Amino acid sequence: MSAFLDNLRAIVGTANVLDGPADMAPFLRDWRGRYTGRALAVLRPGTVEEVAALVRACVAAGVPVVPQGGNTGLVLGSVPDGQGNAVVLSLARLNRVRAIDPVNRTMTVDAGCILQNVQAAAAAAGCLFPLSLASEGTCTIGGNLSSNAGGTGVLRYGNARELCLGLEVVTAAGDLWSGLTGLRKDNTGYDLRDLFIGAEGTLGIITGAVLKLYPAPKASITALAALRSPAQALQLLSLVQDRAGSSLTGFELMSAYCLALVARHFPALPRPFAATHPQYVLLELSSSESEAHAVGLLESAVGAALEGGIIDDAVVATSEAQSRGLWQVREHISMAQAAEGKNIKHDISLPVSRIADYIASTEPRLQEAFPGCRLVCFGHLGDGNLHFNVAPPSGIDNEAFLVNQEKVNRVVHDAVAAFGGSISAEHGIGALKREELARYKSPVELALMRAIKRALDPHNLMNPGKIL
Repeated sequence: MSAFLDNLRAIVGTANVLDGPADMAPFLRDWRGRYTGRALAVLRPGTVEEVAALVRACVAAGVPVVPQGGNTGLVLGSVPDGQGNAVVLSLARLNRVRAIDPVNRTMTVDAGCILQNVQAAAAAAGCLFPLSLASEGTCTIGGNLSSNAGGTGVLRYGNARELCLGLEVVTAAGDLWSGLTGLRKDNTGYDLRDLFIGAEGTLGIITGAVLKLYPAPKASITALAALRSPAQALQLLSLVQDRAGSSLTGFELMSAYCLALVARHFPALPRPFAATHPQYVLLELSSSESEAHAVGLLESAVGAALEGGIIDDAVVATSEAQSRGLWQVREHISMAQAAEGKNIKHDISLPVSRIADYIASTEPRLQEAFPGCRLVCFGHLGDGNLHFNVAPPSGIDNEAFLVNQEKVNRVVHDAVAAFGGSISAEHGIGALKREELARYKSPVELALMRAIKRALDPHNLMNPGKIL
């Protein structure tokens, strides 16, 4: 194996082949800190050509490759297993913004570009790249595309797949496919781009992408509404969509328990209401016309919702700082959960119209099976995505509760299937949900997926053990 590592060093240099335990440790541990894998080495290529050469060397030696971006995933998709026979290939050094075309409204970037830096580069060109999620200061575009990330702007702009026009990919054979077109129409056969987006590195390694840009909005306005139930949140969604149309860019549901967690662990963040309400909705409107237009749309919708008894109270941000504060409450829910202790996470999607019924029927089933369990329910209601997490009852040891994960999953995921939903909305499958996928996908779907995997990665060296 030393000859193999020497070959890799000849490709990228000794400094970029890490094989010491301390050097490799950050690349082997998952984001939530619950799992640590093993690897032969961590490789840090600096060019696309080096990525291709490394893959060819690994294919020749029969060594599996685990591609990794920012390693912010939640389903063990970007870390190796415990066998220790794979290499981790980090794209962190491929971090250039290659080109911006403001007329075509596209940006071409390396896969290792941090999402926040992409947003900033778009803003500097007077444009908007709308993908936004809590880990945007750490996650990378390659990882976002490999997991088909969602985030808070899906309602208006779509998920990562819909924000990408072209890809550059190193295949499982070490060949380089350059599909970096900025075309919005291209009917010339199978859409290879869509094969690799959402494939979690199991079919090849995304090294570059052409991203869609949008006109920067003239103004954005944020409000937090207090209401009694998810059913009323759906009424509010319909009302705002009817009045504001595509100006509605964010619509986030949060339970009272979510806000209580944030208040407990992040007391410096805003507490918009003196009284406690069962549910809250954070909504954002953006206008291409003016701030007055955005404010008028939002105030009209909120006023109608108050008059109609759909909501009980509302706070409208009157400055960018207040708007940021309201969003920080939403964005700190996951961190507050982590500070509170371990929980069993679910990232589910449902038809928007069925979300209230799903929550109303599934929470009692969980309480019956696991009395006293605490539901941390929040998410992107506007696009049907809930983070439906189950925490142990107060006073119960975290580890003692986590042994129930399979049983909890069965309650949550069986209900998802019954309501016509999906067990993964935006986090992906990785290794964590692999067996769940096999349970809920049809035999035909699984057979087609395996056929694609065999065709593109016949030696099963690309991120093996993930998804399938």
